[in-house]
Amino acid sequence: MLVLTISLTQCSGSGGTEEPIVEEAMLSVSPLTLNFSYDGGQKTISILCSGTWQIATPAGSWCLPSIQTSKGDVIVSLTVSANELTTNRTIDLTVSSPNATSIVLKITQDANPDNSKVDYIEPDQTGMIDDALVLAGKIKLGWNLGNSMEIPLTSGGETGWGNPKTTKAMIDAVKNAGFNAVRIPCAWDSYVEDRSTYKVKDSWFSRVKEVVDYCVDNEMYVILNIHWDGGWLENNPIAAKQEEVNKEQKALWKQIAIYFRNYDQHLLFAGTNEVHVADVYSDPTTENNTVQQSYNQTFVDAVRATGGKNTYRSLIVQTYNTNIAYGVKYMKLPTDTAQKRMMVEVHYYDPYNFALDTGATAINLWGADYKQYGSVDTWGQEDYLETIFASVKTTFVDKGYPVILGEYGAVRRSSLTGDALTHHLASRAYYLGSVTTAAKKYGMVPFYWDNGGTENAGMGIFNRSSATIFDQLAVEALVSASATNYPY
Repeated sequence: MLVLTISLTQCSGSGGTEEPIVEEAMLSVSPLTLNFSYDGGQKTISILCSGTWQIATPAGSWCLPSIQTSKGDVIVSLTVSANELTTNRTIDLTVSSPNATSIVLKITQDANPDNSKVDYIEPDQTGMIDDALVLAGKIKLGWNLGNSMEIPLTSGGETGWGNPKTTKAMIDAVKNAGFNAVRIPCAWDSYVEDRSTYKVKDSWFSRVKEVVDYCVDNEMYVILNIHWDGGWLENNPIAAKQEEVNKEQKALWKQIAIYFRNYDQHLLFAGTNEVHVADVYSDPTTENNTVQQSYNQTFVDAVRATGGKNTYRSLIVQTYNTNIAYGVKYMKLPTDTAQKRMMVEVHYYDPYNFALDTGATAINLWGADYKQYGSVDTWGQEDYLETIFASVKTTFVDKGYPVILGEYGAVRRSSLTGDALTHHLASRAYYLGSVTTAAKKYGMVPFYWDNGGTENAGMGIFNRSSATIFDQLAVEALVSASATNYPY
């Protein structure tokens, strides 16, 4: 306790003799220092004063007194807000009274050990050593967890399209088969619980983290993206939607980036998926391409703005509709505050009649060696594959941007019988191996598209219910071809 006594003098009226008059101005504060934990709270101080007093607090203070001015002896509560910073903080409160020396009360608060709520933290390169080319070279072969995490909540969520809930055993089976990376197509918009802020449900973040951890705990690399999710972003590369979509894109990626900020370079972020005008697959207009590329830029800016390991994380941006030819012709890469930490994503399902068509124009065979068994398409064969992938190397890889072949594959036409089925499956395995080999040869990181379907026209190569290999021929073709070296 600090007690101050002030002595005053006054002259007499007749003889001029100075007679001391003592007036006590008493002010005390106890305690003089307080420390709060990072989560804040309330503590009290005791103010004893013979007159009026006041507490001065800095503007925007995170420590607020219950009473700022009064008279006499008072118990004052101090309320401290939670510290969202990862460093300690200090503030001085000044207590003053007329005819008394001011007293400074020092308040300290501990750092927040959990930075998951903090918008920005200082850059942290721990576990983020490799640039994009070096990191890409460490991904041998990737697998898509398709038709699971990207299903809108309104369509049933993770299991809404017939696949079981993803388990650690399933991811273990993928790792054991020879894949060392998983792409997780993911929905976010349909899990927003507050449209004014685009706040995503905590329960969804927890579930996505659970699946990510299945992978990284296996020392696998993970690509996490914003996928179709009803098309709110994917089908709107138009000026009329640009501002609205960018607002949500920024808000979602800020949340995602902060939530996963402490993961090392095993986790990569991909901003979008196949952005294109709905049901239009032709070349983009200038408007379409410009708007789509603004979504890429918003993604990059939002992630980098969170700091920490995200300052150095490798980020993946998409060509228009993830089309190779459109990327070669039109793509302009976003600006980035990080150096050599960006990758480009394309997809490949050519020729369509073999890879995806299930109608009357479907073709069951691919490759020169399989013409003897029936029709192959008039385009999209081995020569085309080499030419189009070589253009990716020239346009992106040779300039320091590795390319993620985020999806590729071909449906399994198991409704065929006899020799027709035998030749189709062999041809399909040859196709998968050829695409994988060419991808790695030209600097593209291959991620096979698995939608979980094991029925006719499905693309599943694993049985997700039993966590076992379903299509051994396809798996062997993919893994064998993945031994091809990258050109970097």
